[in-house]
Amino acid sequence: MSVRRLAEASVQPASFAFNRANAAAAKQWIKKYPKGREQSAIIPLLMIAQEQEGWVTKAAIETISDMLGMPRIRGLEVATFYTQYQLNPVGTRAHIQVCGTTPCMLRGSEALMDVCRSKIHHDQFHTNDKGTLSWEEVECLGACVNAPMVMVFKDTFEDLTPERLAEIIDLYDAGKGASVTPGPQNGRTGSEPASGLTTLKSEKAILKSTRDREAREAARAAKASPDAIIAAPVPAPAAPAAPGPVAPSKSSRPKTAAPETNPTLKTPSPAKVAPVTENAASVAPPLHSAANANKAAPEVEATPKQRNGPKNRAEPGSAFKAPETKQPAAKPTKKPV
Repeated sequence: MSVRRLAEASVQPASFAFNRANAAAAKQWIKKYPKGREQSAIIPLLMIAQEQEGWVTKAAIETISDMLGMPRIRGLEVATFYTQYQLNPVGTRAHIQVCGTTPCMLRGSEALMDVCRSKIHHDQFHTNDKGTLSWEEVECLGACVNAPMVMVFKDTFEDLTPERLAEIIDLYDAGKGASVTPGPQNGRTGSEPASGLTTLKSEKAILKSTRDREAREAARAAKASPDAIIAAPVPAPAAPAAPGPVAPSKSSRPKTAAPETNPTLKTPSPAKVAPVTENAASVAPPLHSAANANKAAPEVEATPKQRNGPKNRAEPGSAFKAPETKQPAAKPTKKPV
């Protein structure tokens, strides 16, 4: 990101004040934030100032900072950080922002910048001779499907060709920018494929109103010709099955992410058995024995033995001992002379 600086002092106005309508709008924005958080309103207030003056002046930054009770350096930090704020005078009728990110670059945004250079000024952030137009290259403007595109104030113009952009620039320069319809300029609607829709051509399958209407029409048709309806045969009641072993159900299984117990994979259970019946037919688990659990099965190691070694192991003689725990050495006994 390039360094963003305030405009030269020679073009800065001496003071700033909101007009009556914008002052009321600023108060409404400040009220949207809780007490003690009014400084968060600096972003919309700077935008209101830019819409009023055409660009964000130093006096506007300082005035808004004072209104919100925040240090002026904080206001300068916000204004110089966000590229949505114009810190220098721009065209009075149009400031054209040309997207230069990869999708637009691949679709010919360089040619759009050449049009701006030839019709407005060779360099960015410079107005034309009449001061009505200016331009700059910006990062992604969020319409990559409709590349290349430009933004003029709050309107986006997509699917542009150099010739169409030249026409739009001429209309804005003549004061007829309001007559230009924003959006795609090649006739397509929204971001559909350039060749036209290939999917969802009919809304019958997705609109509930359409499905309800079809259901009502089918019901009326069936009522009008009852002879065409063939009643399905009623099956005979099945003989009661002979009592047999109780099939286990899955009602008591824990619901985990494992495939064996994942409820989204194996529910509902094919067998519906009451928990009381299932518990009565189940076999009680064997009692737990810690001694048996600590022994290896003969099939594993050919001989039963404990898995863990003895808990109390003999301490090696070379082990370090703290001085206070050492036993005093035994005094040698004197041999009789």
